[in-house]
Amino acid sequence: MGRVTARRRASHVTPEDAVTRPETLVVEEPLEIRVNGRPVTVTMRTPGSDVELAHGFLLTEGVIGHRDDVLTVRYCKGGPDNLNTYNVLDVALSPDIAMPEVDITRNFYTTSSCGVCGKASLDAVRTISRYSPGDDASSVKADTLSAMPERLRTEQKVFASTGGLHGAALFDAEGTMLAVREDIGRHNAVDKLIGWAVEQNRVPLTGAVLLVSGRASFELTQKAVMAGIPILAAVSAPSSLAVDLAGQSGVTLVAFLRGESMNIYTRPDRIKR
Repeated sequence: MGRVTARRRASHVTPEDAVTRPETLVVEEPLEIRVNGRPVTVTMRTPGSDVELAHGFLLTEGVIGHRDDVLTVRYCKGGPDNLNTYNVLDVALSPDIAMPEVDITRNFYTTSSCGVCGKASLDAVRTISRYSPGDDASSVKADTLSAMPERLRTEQKVFASTGGLHGAALFDAEGTMLAVREDIGRHNAVDKLIGWAVEQNRVPLTGAVLLVSGRASFELTQKAVMAGIPILAAVSAPSSLAVDLAGQSGVTLVAFLRGESMNIYTRPDRIKR
């Protein structure tokens, strides 16, 4: 398994001085995910929780619906010398689970580079989602929600030493932290969390709050919908398409969650003052 951090030398320059010193950086490495031996995607990620990442990715892409859909997950050889680099992961699906129909020359439709946008993206998520977060009657107190970003920050151990990682956390409606993950990619951090839920047989994530340390994009909202998460909260801004998808799917979307202040864009009935 690769390291999460690495050391590199840099010149630290101030108006008074310039000092060469070692700096701690987050590691970024590719992970190729294969399904039944067939490559389906490559993502740049921070090593760690790779099996969770694969489970979460496949669930949010509609390939699997729960843990029983997967037989095995294993690292395999794939480096230039055919060595195990721990950067290639092969997922063997149960016999009754269909292989994803994917062109390996491009990413899955949910990525921002795929050329699918607007109504087509919204309809695609609605069509393949197995869960309906809009039917979830859960609610959370506003002060409970306001306390979550600080809880997440205290658990971001690698971010504290590198400043270069996105964080995501799952909470229940009472504010209990269920799990937290970090990654150089915000979508990977969320996939790792959802993969944790898959392994714990907690999908759909009824009554859960997904908190992300950055912005709320369409892609992260899509992942919340696919996992059956009723409340998505972000420290930073949402995108217009994220708000549209949340509204269509019945997800409560909260953004600019800072201190006791927040913007609630959809389903405000779930946030109790």
